[in-house]
Amino acid sequence: MRRRTLLAGIAGGLTALGAAPAFAAGARRVLHVRPGDSVQAAVDAVDGPGRTIVVHPGTYREVVKIPVGKAELTLRGATCDPRDAVIVCDNANGTPRPDGSGTYGTAGSATFSSAAPGLTVRDLTLANDWLRADHPDITGTQAVAAYVTGDRSSFDNVRFLAHQALKDELNFPLAWGTSPVRDFRAWRRAARRVVEEHLLVDRQDGTPYAPEYGERSRADGYTRETVTVSLTRYARVRGSLLTPHGPGPFPAVLLLHDHGARFDIGREKLVRPWYDDTRLASAQAWADKYFSGRFLGDELARRGHVVLCLDAPGWGDRGPVTYDQQQALASNFYNLGSSLAGLMAREDARAAGFLAGLDRVDARRVAAVGFSMGAYRAWQTAALSDRIAAAVSVCWMTGLKEMMVPGNNTLRGQSSYYMLHPGLARHLDIPDVASIAAPRPMLFFNGGLDPLFPADGVRVAYDKLRSVWRSRHAEERLHLKTWPDLGHVFVDRMQDEVFTWLDSVL
Repeated sequence: MRRRTLLAGIAGGLTALGAAPAFAAGARRVLHVRPGDSVQAAVDAVDGPGRTIVVHPGTYREVVKIPVGKAELTLRGATCDPRDAVIVCDNANGTPRPDGSGTYGTAGSATFSSAAPGLTVRDLTLANDWLRADHPDITGTQAVAAYVTGDRSSFDNVRFLAHQALKDELNFPLAWGTSPVRDFRAWRRAARRVVEEHLLVDRQDGTPYAPEYGERSRADGYTRETVTVSLTRYARVRGSLLTPHGPGPFPAVLLLHDHGARFDIGREKLVRPWYDDTRLASAQAWADKYFSGRFLGDELARRGHVVLCLDAPGWGDRGPVTYDQQQALASNFYNLGSSLAGLMAREDARAAGFLAGLDRVDARRVAAVGFSMGAYRAWQTAALSDRIAAAVSVCWMTGLKEMMVPGNNTLRGQSSYYMLHPGLARHLDIPDVASIAAPRPMLFFNGGLDPLFPADGVRVAYDKLRSVWRSRHAEERLHLKTWPDLGHVFVDRMQDEVFTWLDSVL
C-alpha cells in the first residue's frame, strides 16, 4: 500500500501545507489553523499559558513539537470527529536527520511530541504513516505517532495511528503452505499447539462437568431444559438444552451467541427464554433485528437437532458487564497471567465435548454454529476440538491486516478483547487458525454490506481457506458465500440455506 492510499483511508486525502497562519498582532487566547496553515507555526505563536489551538478539518503533513514553555495548552479539532483533522508525518527510528547528525531514533520519529505541562489534546488524529515498503534500506522500523513527557497531559477522543512497520512484518510463518511442516496432519498438530499456547488458559480436561439439569418443559416437537456445568474449574455455567422428541441419538449443534454490545441476554439471543418473560422481550427484539424474528436454536431443535447454548463470560447469568467494563475485565485477566479470549475459547471447546458426550447425541454428528462473535467462536472451536464435525460461521471471517484499518471496531479495544490472543498473529492469520479444522465441512457467510468486515479482508480470507481445502482435495466440503445485498445479519434465507447444508454434512 502506498502512502497516498493509506492517507485516503485515514482522512479522505491530502491537504497541501503552505505558509504559517497569519495571526493578528498581540496576545490571542484562541488560534485557528486551517488547510494551508501550519500547526507548528501556531504552537510557535503561543505567547502565554492557557492558550487554545483549533485545528480545522484537513490533513496536516508535518512534525509538531510542543516545548516545555507552552504550559496549559489545549490543541483540539474543530469538530467532534477525530478523523476530520489529521496531523501526520513519516519518520522512523532509522530515518536519517536532514542535518546529517544521525537518525531520528524511536522517540525522535514521533509525529507529535510534547514536553509541556498541562497539555490537553482533543478530537484529533495523530498518525505516523511510515511504510517499510517505501524504505527497504532502513532497518530501524519503529515509527511513533506521539511521544509525550510533560506532566498532567490529557488526551480525549484522539486517534493514534502508527506501527505500520509492525503490521508490515506480519507474514504468518506457520500458515499452511508457508510453514516448513509439509505433512498436513503434523501441521494441524503444530498449529493447534501454537494457538493453545497463546490462549494463556490451561486445558481443563480433568475437570468433571458435573451437570445439573433444571425442570423440563415441552415445546412444539422438542423438550427444553436448563443445564449447569463446569466448563473449567473456575466457574459453573448455565445453558439451555433442547432435545427433539423421539428415540435418538440425534445430530447436535453447539450454538454460540454473538456480542452486539448487548450483555443482559446471551444464550437468550438464540434460544427462546421460556423461563423469563423479562428476558423474552429483549430476546425477541434481538431476534427481530438480526434473525428475521426467529430463535435459531428452536428452529434447529424442530428440525431434529439437540441444541446446547451457554452464556459466554460477561453475558446473561454471567453478567451483565457494560461496554466500558470490557477493557478493564480483559486487563485484569492479563494481570493474572490469563486471558478473557482464552477462557472463552477453552470453555467453547469443553462445551463441545460435553455435548458430544450426551447419550442422546450422535457424537459423530456435532456442529458448531454462530453469528458475529458467535461465528468467530464456531470456527475457533472447530480448530481446537475434534469433537466438532462441521461448523457454520456467519459474519466473522477476514484477514487480520485487512481488518486493521481506520474506523474498524478491532482498533477500538473493548469488544475486541474477547477475540484477541496476544502474540498469535506473529504465527498465524485468522483464516490460518480456522484452517486447522480442515478438511472437515465448513460454511462461511458474509454480507457484502457488512461494515465490520471489509470486502478485501473477506476476499483474502476466502482465498486462503479455499487454498487449504483444495490442497486436501476437499474443496466441496468448504462453502464460501458473500450475500451482496445484506449487511451484518443472519436472516431467514441465510438460515434456510444453513439448515439444508447441515442436513447434507451431518
